[in-house]
Formats: sequence, C-alpha cells, structure tokens
Amino acid sequence: MQNNIMNVDFKKWVGEISKKYKQAQIKAAISVNTEMLKFYFELGKEIANNSFKATYGSKFYDSLSKELIFNLPNVKGLSSRNLRYIENFYNLYSDEVKKMPQLVAMLFSIPWGHHRYIIDKCKDVDKALFFVRKIHENNWSRDVLLNFISTDLYEREGKSINNFELALPDVNRDLAKQITKDPYNFDFLTITNEYNEKELKDALIDNIQKFLLELGEGFAFVGRESRLLVGEIEFFTDLLFYNIKLHAYVVIEVKITKFNPGDLGQLSTYVSSVNHLLKGKTDNPTIGILICKDKDKIVAEYSLENYNIPLGISSYELNRLLPKELKESLPSIEELERKLGE
Repeated sequence: MQNNIMNVDFKKWVGEISKKYKQAQIKAAISVNTEMLKFYFELGKEIANNSFKATYGSKFYDSLSKELIFNLPNVKGLSSRNLRYIENFYNLYSDEVKKMPQLVAMLFSIPWGHHRYIIDKCKDVDKALFFVRKIHENNWSRDVLLNFISTDLYEREGKSINNFELALPDVNRDLAKQITKDPYNFDFLTITNEYNEKELKDALIDNIQKFLLELGEGFAFVGRESRLLVGEIEFFTDLLFYNIKLHAYVVIEVKITKFNPGDLGQLSTYVSSVNHLLKGKTDNPTIGILICKDKDKIVAEYSLENYNIPLGISSYELNRLLPKELKESLPSIEELERKLGE
C-alpha cells in the first residue's frame, strides 16, 4: 500500500515537471537554449531538493528518466546521465545565482554542451564561471573551450609579473592583467629540443592564428620585426600587436634564455618608440610583454621597479618537442622542392 502511494506521488511529481517543460517549450520559439537551460536549472533544483532521491536510492535517476521519457516522448536530453548533469548544473551555480541574479542571463546563454564540459572539468565554481564568461565574451566553440581548459588558462591568466598597478590608469589595469599569462603555452608548436630564438619566433608567426588565440581576446597582429626609426638608429620589434579592447599597441619580445634585467631596457625602448611613432591620440599607452624561457621572480620584480611604463614579464612552456635526430631525418624545404621539380 505504501509503495503504491509513493508511486502515485512520484508520478504526480514527474507530471508537474513535465507540465513545466511544456510551458517552457511554448517559449522556445523565442530562445531555445535559454528556455531549455532555465528548465534544466529548475529541474536540477527539484532533483537536488526532493526526497524521492533517498527513497529510490541508486535507481532514482533511471526511474526519473523512464517516467519523464514516458510523459515527454519527443523530448531529448532526459537520459539518466543527462539528469545527473542537470543536477550538477544547479548545484554548481545555485549559490552564485542567489548572490548575483544578473548572472542568470549570461549563464543561460551558453550552449548546454559547453556546460557539460565545464561541469566535467571545473569542480570549483570560480573556475567554472571564468570559462562561462570567456565563452560569453568570445563565442568559443567547444573545441576552443577544451583547449583552454586543458592548457590551464584559468590558472595562468593574469599571473605575469608586471607593474600595471602603477603604470596604467584604473580603466585599463584589470584588462591588461587579463591579457597576460604566466606561463604562455606554446604546445601548438612543433620544433626540436635544440632550437634558437629565430626558429621559435618563426614558428610563432607560422602559427599566428593559434598564437593569437593563446594571447587572448582582442589581439590583432601588426607585424614581426616592425621597423622603428629613432633619430638615426633603426630598431626592430620582435612582434607587434594591437589590442582592440585595450585600444593600445602591445610589443612582445621573445627570449629563449632565462630572464635578464637588460632585456627590459631593450623592451622599454621599443615601447617608448611605439608611443612616439605609432600611438594615436585616442590610443592608450603601449604595453610591453617580455616572454622568456624562465625567470627568477624576485629579480623580475626588482627590475620592474625602475620603469614607469607598463611592462610584464612571463615565461613560456614548450612541451611537444621533436627530437633532434627526427628533425635531421626529415627532408628540408629545398629537398622537397627539388623532388617536386623532378
């Protein structure tokens, strides 16, 4: 008898959920993803807070899935596995939504497939929201999202040693920090374990689209070895970019050695030169970023104290290196061209 009453109550509860879905479905013509996620969030709340979970035990999700599919036969996304994701979706964000109701619009604008990846990879809500904001701002595909999660973007962004607090106005300070990482991840490059500076820079230019993706949002490539004529002396920047969000030029110098304080002198000269020669009236101060193989944190911090222009110091990681023997066994460009010409 008790089981029958419990079963009736359970079916009644599932019926109420189904009714909510059908109401949401009517609004779906306006925004399919948003209404679906609103429903998922409410369903997650129902699942998290309902006593039936304790009653049905390990069979709860399968039983709920079966009943929902019976009531909503044409609806996808009601598998027991997806129901677990839906509950995790609510549990992950519920406290933050209570504190920041404005978060809802952004949260419900992200595709469900993206949310599932985030739920799998980000157990910490701050990290999860970091990627939600990035997707919202940059319209990332799932592949791009997975790439940045796997390269620890959350842990790396804004971690460079810099003097932005002192050298930049408030309006640009936080954004400048966001575009700097430590370390930069150059795993998209395929070079030998014995490479020189020119090979590294050439490889970055050859992979400029992936390099831009690693640099972050808003970057546009201006040029490599951009000529700056100062007095009677020519200077050539390693890499020159313009950041659309910062409305500022960004000079990047790449070194394959450990940080040397003298490198900042060279970089600061380039930054000052760009300010005088290229920066427009509406542009913000040029930023310099030194990317080196390694650095002593204390030496880097002390070195920055001598500069009042915005400079950052980061390291880079290169994990996927071709062994020297393999590179030597591969044909050169000249050999390939000769073979093709035969």
